[in-house]
Amino acid sequence: MNALKSAASYLTGQLRQIGLFIALIVIVIFFQVTTNGITLAPINVSNLIVQNSYILILAIGMVMVIIAGHIDLSVGSVVAFTGAMAGVMITQWGIPWPIAVVLCLVLGALVGAWQGFWIAYFGIPAFIVTLAGMLAFRGAAQIALQNQQISPFPDGFRSLGSGFLPSFGTSGYEPLTMVLGLAAAAILVITGFRGRATRRKYQLEDEPFAWFITKMAFTVALVIFIALLLASYNGTPIVLVILGVLVIAYSMVMRSAVFGRHIYAIGGNPLAAQLSGVKTKRVTFLLFVNMGVISALAGVVFTGQLNLASPSAGNGFELDAIAAVFIGGAAVTGGIGTVPGAIVGGLIIGLLNNGMSILGVGSEFQQLIKGLVLLAAVAFDVFNKRRAASARK
Repeated sequence: MNALKSAASYLTGQLRQIGLFIALIVIVIFFQVTTNGITLAPINVSNLIVQNSYILILAIGMVMVIIAGHIDLSVGSVVAFTGAMAGVMITQWGIPWPIAVVLCLVLGALVGAWQGFWIAYFGIPAFIVTLAGMLAFRGAAQIALQNQQISPFPDGFRSLGSGFLPSFGTSGYEPLTMVLGLAAAAILVITGFRGRATRRKYQLEDEPFAWFITKMAFTVALVIFIALLLASYNGTPIVLVILGVLVIAYSMVMRSAVFGRHIYAIGGNPLAAQLSGVKTKRVTFLLFVNMGVISALAGVVFTGQLNLASPSAGNGFELDAIAAVFIGGAAVTGGIGTVPGAIVGGLIIGLLNNGMSILGVGSEFQQLIKGLVLLAAVAFDVFNKRRAASARK
């Protein structure tokens, strides 16, 4: 009886995370039924990953910014600016595309450093600085392109956004994708058990073992299912590999690295973090440098995917990235959020866009529905906090 009460108490405390995955499953089932099976068709799953990759990339950087209690409204314009510069470097200056990609990432770091300086060391709120950046870098993109579009790009550059890993075999399931799927599942299991063992060692573990096993089994089944779908089509998109590396790397940073702990500390209580010895200005500065690099990477991927550098690229990307983070469980006040949660939030937005487009829902209703979903996610977060506060009284 005590075990059941303990498990019920834990699951109640994890209501937001559990509800997020339930919402994802419900949305998938709903669109799978209403689209007559198109949603989980292998080609649609592959397109869903490719077409939403740049939002998922942005969400990884944005969740770190929001956890620290800041926000970045400039990411869509930075995507346009770095994509424009990639187009100019490759098509007009004749720079080889791999070098151009590296230079764009450096340019993104410089953009982030510019904004991070004003926020961290000059004390201007991130909302104002990045709002100015939204305008400034949109203008910079238009200047770089002279208000014209640039196309086409080399095949290697295009493959970053829309290419696939080499395919082995001519029939059945593509073996490399299956191997990668099994490897990803194994890494998730090993990481999960190691993390649980570490938490138990320091007496920080309160997750019931039955729930832990259920969660791991669901995650492994989901990864293998996606691998099967991709393997039955064109294999593994290159951008999925990029996303996988980013998710693993940044999850480790936020969970285990000192820098990640400092981000959570700043978001939870900036004054307390500073008094505890956290170099808040330096962490904030590096946080926006990182966001600049992430935005540049999204710009390169998006430009390669479209095979087009356009001054209007990236419009609304900042709103989708911010919505993904909040839907994924981040707190409006900062201090709470995870990289996997932001990815799930981004997938929910992607599924809504994809499913409604298949059903022929107009763009005006799509915007309305996404707005209501975002409001519901934030309202649910506020409700949980009030419920927890009432329980402590």
